[in-house]
Amino acid sequence: MTNLSRRKFIITAGITAAGAIIANGCSSNGSNADNNSGGTTTAKPAANVTPVANSPKVETTKAKLGFIALTDSAPIIIAFEKGLFQKYGMSNVEVVKQTSWAATRDNLELGSAQGGIDGAHILSPMPYLMTAGTITKTKQPLPMQILARLNTNGQGISVSNKYKDLKLGKDSSPLKQVIAGGKKLTCAVTFPGGTHDLWMRSWLAAGGIDPEKDVEIIVIPPPQMVASMKAGKMDAFCVGEPWNGKLIQEQTGYSAVVTGELWKDHPEKALSMRADWVEKNPNAAKAILMAVQEAQIWCDKPENKDEMSKIIATGKYLKVDALAISDRSKGKIDYGTGRIETASPVAMKFWDDNASFPYKSHDTWFLAENMRWGQIPPDTDVKALIEKVNRSDMWKEAAKAIGQEAAIPASDSRGVEDILGVKFNPADSAGYLKGLKIKKA
Repeated sequence: MTNLSRRKFIITAGITAAGAIIANGCSSNGSNADNNSGGTTTAKPAANVTPVANSPKVETTKAKLGFIALTDSAPIIIAFEKGLFQKYGMSNVEVVKQTSWAATRDNLELGSAQGGIDGAHILSPMPYLMTAGTITKTKQPLPMQILARLNTNGQGISVSNKYKDLKLGKDSSPLKQVIAGGKKLTCAVTFPGGTHDLWMRSWLAAGGIDPEKDVEIIVIPPPQMVASMKAGKMDAFCVGEPWNGKLIQEQTGYSAVVTGELWKDHPEKALSMRADWVEKNPNAAKAILMAVQEAQIWCDKPENKDEMSKIIATGKYLKVDALAISDRSKGKIDYGTGRIETASPVAMKFWDDNASFPYKSHDTWFLAENMRWGQIPPDTDVKALIEKVNRSDMWKEAAKAIGQEAAIPASDSRGVEDILGVKFNPADSAGYLKGLKIKKA
């Protein structure tokens, strides 16, 4: 019996009727620690909701979707709680809590037929690393597909209070004086090659600090970051919300920078599913995507932020004070240094400004950076891999089906990006890598 089946945490309650949905504004190789799915509570069966007329004729009504206790899992949770999966014919979707990204990976490898999961809220690079076979436990490729980006922005790099006098911000270079004094800094990320690993490495490297030589990078699951910093296990960490906000609440550290300040409206998590599941159930995959897109629209409406925060804050989801979620979701960011932004332009977005669209240009950057740090071979055929994993075509079909054709971008590329003062041209990722001073190879 797998760890997942021993400690299954399947959430199947809280569904509202379709009329209530409208009333609420929905009109349209990692660490193997904690390798299990989470808690043990099973809730009541879901209520019946009549599918809408534009629902695809699904091949199955069942799917298991994993999530980790992070604010950017909200679209999947809200799609579940607001009855949106049922609205589009997916009446037996289960939302399964994971304890770490390693657990998410392992349970995707298992698949629901073996007690695992079919898809997940996941770090955007992970489906590529799994498809390439570089992070699977078997070291064999597990083809995955990205159906949507779940959010942009909404992560942070936080530092222990013992370095408050350095007044760290977008510039990490003040840490050089600590390193020069003989201190080997420990920086925590959530998964090797994942977004937080890349944000941390980019931030350090931009300040002239080599993450391969000058610091030690360790892996800690997101919900354990604050407690681990309290215990003195690291000097800095990069993680998604609400854990940076929670750290400030507990006065254990401060936010040096929120990641949108490194790269405005950067891509973050994805909705990804096993490719074999999508190929077997294309209409069901589209229905899931439609439900998540509609949830993203709902989550981005200012009038829904407090309700969203209260829903996902509960014990079966994030198990945290709702205020730790809602403030930063609304753009109110207390950095723990006296600096408070009341309306940050780089708060987490779920739908606005094309946050949901899975730009292939963004995936090009993720793959380039994983080449930079040795997570994938330098001769990887980036274009071919992206075409295999990224399903922007399905995203467009789903957006049309829910009446959001106007939200479809004109291109799969967002063009040249400014990332920590360096221009990234997705049409010349080799040139980008060549111009970087600090890299593994």
